[in-house]
Amino acid sequence: MTRTRREFLGQTLALGCTAAASPLVTPVTLANAPGDNRLVVIVLRGAMDGLDVVQPHGDADLRRYRPSLSAGPGNGAHDLDGFFALHAGLTDLMPLWRAGELGFAHAVSTPYRDKRSHFDGQDMLENGSAFADGRMTRAGDGWLNRTLALIPGAQASTALAVGRERLLLLNGEAPITAWSPDGNLPLSAQGELLIRALYEQDPLFHEAAETALRLAGETDAMSPGRAGRAKAMAEYAAGHLRDEARFAAFSLGGWDTHVRQVNALPRALGELSDALLTLKSELGPQVWGQTCVMAVTEFGRTVAENGNGGTDHGTGGALVMAGGAVRGKQVVTDWPGLAEADLYERRDLRPTRDVRAHLGWAIHDLFGLSRSDLAATVFPGVAFGSNPRVIL
Repeated sequence: MTRTRREFLGQTLALGCTAAASPLVTPVTLANAPGDNRLVVIVLRGAMDGLDVVQPHGDADLRRYRPSLSAGPGNGAHDLDGFFALHAGLTDLMPLWRAGELGFAHAVSTPYRDKRSHFDGQDMLENGSAFADGRMTRAGDGWLNRTLALIPGAQASTALAVGRERLLLLNGEAPITAWSPDGNLPLSAQGELLIRALYEQDPLFHEAAETALRLAGETDAMSPGRAGRAKAMAEYAAGHLRDEARFAAFSLGGWDTHVRQVNALPRALGELSDALLTLKSELGPQVWGQTCVMAVTEFGRTVAENGNGGTDHGTGGALVMAGGAVRGKQVVTDWPGLAEADLYERRDLRPTRDVRAHLGWAIHDLFGLSRSDLAATVFPGVAFGSNPRVIL
């Protein structure tokens, strides 16, 4: 059967490849499901320093380990509850905190330990099913894909992954449509003019081409802190979430702060802040009120700062939760303490809860999946414990 160009483009758009001309830095992935609740997962690549983002200034040992890093309200951070303070780089999110639309879980991690490889840690985080020694029990698929497979009526007709990397958490048997270039495809000014001229009079593809060009101009794979990147991806995701999409996932880089963390971390926090505030503004009050955003990272960083004014790969870290569906204004934790004897291997924040338990309970409360299905299929082997009730 011979298809016309318009039929081909129409099918492409139906599959979500509306930005197929864009060499984006990271996938923006979406999927449909019944109901009104939304889940957005942001993977913070590079290992976010949870001890600097949500600072336990009430722990007397913090300043001893971190003489030059932020350690509480006296250094511009915002007190949250008398024990924890929020890094000054997230100042713009304080209205969300006061409105109960921002919260955190602290001293959390996956079972990944000791090897401290970004790639292995990210694979374990996105696979969602792993033994403590690093072996993934369901290698090749991801927990968000397995979630979709359990939701009756879920489909991925608007699933979209654009970029040179693919989120493992979307791999699996559930149909997820994705597109990514085979390599880096920079677009010249002449190329942009040609694409605009080609689709200027095409009502079907004009908007898609303009979106692709805008996102390509605002994103750069080699510059994770480039202004506008997070905002552009959040805008794109929000446009689909306002419509039929119920799941969205993308990643932000720039969290590997080995050197001069006081300079590097605020840039990454600025991107995260832009993403969250853009989602809130673009979704509007009603949809934002039905949305939970979970920002997760592969592992935490060392309790002690290093000789370069940064921190190295660690273990326990923090989870960021935002949205109108979130029971915010709280830091959920079983705090282990920062005395040397309380640290993991006497160097890292000791995890007291599996970060996947928080993800699992959020899925349970948002989409009605049973705890047994979550434990058997989505996050096998996870000790879920009691429901932290972070969803309203």
